[in-house]
Amino acid sequence: MGKTQTLIVDYDAGNLHSVRRACVEVGLDAEICADADRVAAADRVIFPGVGAAGAAMRSLCANGMDEALKTVIGSGRPVLGICLGLQISLDYSEENNTRTLGIIEGEVKRFSFDRADLKIPHMGWNEVEVVKPHPVLGGIEPGDAFYFVHGYYPSPASDDAVYATTVYEERFASAIGRENYFATQFHPEKSGRVGLRLLSNFAAWDGSC
Repeated sequence: MGKTQTLIVDYDAGNLHSVRRACVEVGLDAEICADADRVAAADRVIFPGVGAAGAAMRSLCANGMDEALKTVIGSGRPVLGICLGLQISLDYSEENNTRTLGIIEGEVKRFSFDRADLKIPHMGWNEVEVVKPHPVLGGIEPGDAFYFVHGYYPSPASDDAVYATTVYEERFASAIGRENYFATQFHPEKSGRVGLRLLSNFAAWDGSC
């Protein structure tokens, strides 16, 4: 006993094995878990996901994982949201007109462009600009790019929650956080060297800012 327990939340929302493989690369022994009680008690939690907000929330609520996430975040233990995990941590998503977890105040909006050359979803590599320091973003330099796949973007109610931004026609929040919860719109597990740096930072983070 005494070993730090890191759990990756399994709620039928995406390929979690790529997240686990990236964790192993940085020395973080993470386990994929669909048990809400174990997630609520974990030392460290990763909350990833791809897919639609409505289906994700139904899945979370069906097995009590919504309350488990609120419990572990309320405990002060480190939690990392990724992509859909970030989006459903806000209050509301335009996708499927969905009321979401309300961990951070704000909403998620759909990209809408007049330019035909800007495709939705926003897919591929894009630069992330750190606008406020955070332990999980340590060592991320100007010009560093991460991998994105999303048709909706987060719009927090307060700039205090925004730690990094990205430009896709308009500037949007690409990393947000509050206390021991930190989340990225991009996929660190698909972002090569810089993504592994971020996951390594998370592995060492104690949940304080």
